[in-house]
Amino acid sequence: MEILLIRHGETEWNRMRRMQGHIDIPLNEAGRRQAQALAAALATERPQALYASDLQRARDTAQAAADALGLHVTLDPALRERCFGAFEGLMYEEIGAKYPLAFARMQARDPHAQFPAGERRAETLDEFYRRAVGAVARIARRHADGKLAIVTHGGVLDCLYREATGKAIDAERDFGIVNAAINRLRWRDGRFDVLAWGEDAHLSGAGLDEIDRSHPAA
Repeated sequence: MEILLIRHGETEWNRMRRMQGHIDIPLNEAGRRQAQALAAALATERPQALYASDLQRARDTAQAAADALGLHVTLDPALRERCFGAFEGLMYEEIGAKYPLAFARMQARDPHAQFPAGERRAETLDEFYRRAVGAVARIARRHADGKLAIVTHGGVLDCLYREATGKAIDAERDFGIVNAAINRLRWRDGRFDVLAWGEDAHLSGAGLDEIDRSHPAA
């Protein structure tokens, strides 16, 4: 089973360095262009099924591909970005100033750090990792073979790359996570492997990498 794991297209909050998490932010103009470029690329891949996070930045990226492929998008809230509690809606600089100790633990990728609650309770990195990896594994188990496309968020891609490569959850990120790039995983015998990562030729330089490699928050 091959899984095409895709981060949503760009949003204004991506560009501004503002924490999104579970806040439902739409694609900006660049993100909509990226979604159309992705749709054209996926038309040559012919995935048999298309899944997405229910947040609109992922949902709308997936819908562009669905329209091109004649597929239905299956929405799954378990594919959402990590919830960051009170950090959501703030610029990175504001988080550091308002919550310096908690921000330092986020930057250090402390798996058990519990950030202040906002409108929603924040997830620890460990909780989020188990949710993200479990969600993609659950989807993979529904399909015996073939190819799937999953449109989700930077944090989810970060977790799946680590799961597939054995990279520690608290290690600094040294791999790219680009808006609307195609990342290929193989699901076999109950585990993930990376086949290819960060394929972005279809974007013609329009992709935007994570703004903070130490902890992606798309």
